[in-house]
Amino acid sequence: MSADFSIKPAGAPVAAPIVQPIREAAKQAVKTELPPTSTVTAADAGGAVRYDSNVVSRSMSNQVTIDRDAASIVFQVVDTRTAQVIKQFPEEAVLRRRAYFRSLELAKDAPTRMLATDRKA
Repeated sequence: MSADFSIKPAGAPVAAPIVQPIREAAKQAVKTELPPTSTVTAADAGGAVRYDSNVVSRSMSNQVTIDRDAASIVFQVVDTRTAQVIKQFPEEAVLRRRAYFRSLELAKDAPTRMLATDRKA
């Protein structure tokens, strides 16, 4: 039995509308009008933020490695200045789980033999 599996939905997904009931207090509420000095306005977002892809690409690198214990290919985005992994797929917990289940499968299939310390029945 393999540790990897996927669940696929059967049929097409159906969107069910969510109807929120209007409460009695909301129906009887009085409209509030504030003077212009008490109103809230959106703050200025400032200047536009410029995204320079050259700077990002120089400080990031994509790496592909093979995790032999988990028998998986690992994709990583690494910051080249700090050598820190920014993103990784699959995550570390998934790799540990795959390695654990793979070791269980390999141990189950391995032939068992008596050790020198075992007693003969």
